[in-house]
Amino acid sequence: MTDAILIAAQSGRALAEAARRAGLRPLVADLFGDADTLALAEAYRPLPGRFGSGRVGGAALLRALDDLAAASGARPVGAVLGSGFEGAPDLMAAIHTRHRLLGASPEAVAALKDPFRLAALCAELAVPHPAVAAEPRPDPASWLLKRVGGSGGSHIRRAGRGRAPPGSYFQARVPGRPHALNVLSDGRDIQVLALTEQWCAPSPLRPFRYAGALARGAAEPAPVPPAIAAEIAGAVARLVARTGLRGLASADCLIAEGGWWLTEINPRPGATLDVLDRRATPLLLAHVAASLGGMAPVDSQPADAAAAEICYADRDLAPVPAHAWPDHVRDRPRAGTTVRRDAPLCTVLATGADAGQARETLRARATALRTALAQEEAPG
Repeated sequence: MTDAILIAAQSGRALAEAARRAGLRPLVADLFGDADTLALAEAYRPLPGRFGSGRVGGAALLRALDDLAAASGARPVGAVLGSGFEGAPDLMAAIHTRHRLLGASPEAVAALKDPFRLAALCAELAVPHPAVAAEPRPDPASWLLKRVGGSGGSHIRRAGRGRAPPGSYFQARVPGRPHALNVLSDGRDIQVLALTEQWCAPSPLRPFRYAGALARGAAEPAPVPPAIAAEIAGAVARLVARTGLRGLASADCLIAEGGWWLTEINPRPGATLDVLDRRATPLLLAHVAASLGGMAPVDSQPADAAAAEICYADRDLAPVPAHAWPDHVRDRPRAGTTVRRDAPLCTVLATGADAGQARETLRARATALRTALAQEEAPG
């Protein structure tokens, strides 16, 4: 029988798709239960929680994973966690007592997602990192307010006056364009998968909301000077060696003409999985192997470019219409469910001969999707 693997995340679809590509049977617990997630999963359990938080499921998650494992017919190879656990190393430890964690340890997450511990590590290891603080800032316009363990950028606000609220912190604003160094690590060293370019989908309340990412083709020029890319890789390698981080992970950076800054470490498979998992060897197999201490060389980068973008609802969809979703759309909400304004609606994918063509196709597909949904909702 094919091995089963437990998956828990805010949205488990990308990991479930990666598991199928790796020849594994995905057993999924997540917040959304999208139509394609249910089609991919051998078994599924819904989770309580709020999108964008760093703690998904709690005791309900433990019950769901136990339930899924019991129903699988054989002991799963382990549990892979996506977004939703950045602020919950204690919950991760509880999972690990029941199911082998494949990826970052609770200790590594505690070190890398505590903003003050990360800042101290960066200072010690000579990694450029914006200043962080909790006390009132004399110049709040030069600072951002972030939630500890937040993900997806929706939690980031412009700083106000006064002390940072409980569970939040200030991070100094720095210039630059957003990128992410995507790596595979075995707790000692890293292999670079790609330096992806990222962008935001700002809304009035969420000016730094994550939108999408692009991986250039193998023959294209790198998005930043090679010396900068090498500096970032060296910095991430030092952090991995210090914290023992294992598996797929990414480092969010802001890169400007005069330098770069590490802003976050995402110690898990991230939103770029859709654009990266296109090599001959499935990335989830590499993730499992690296998590167990056996990191083999990764395959070369694909020749073409790939991009993915989250499409946020521009109005309430209550209910979501029965739509014939194109093949290039993922995270498809089930007909009859509710998607509130500004919540994630779906993910649009595109490839192209180069970065420009991939972006152009992505924009055209997102526009066509919104037009089609608006026409379906229009009164007859």
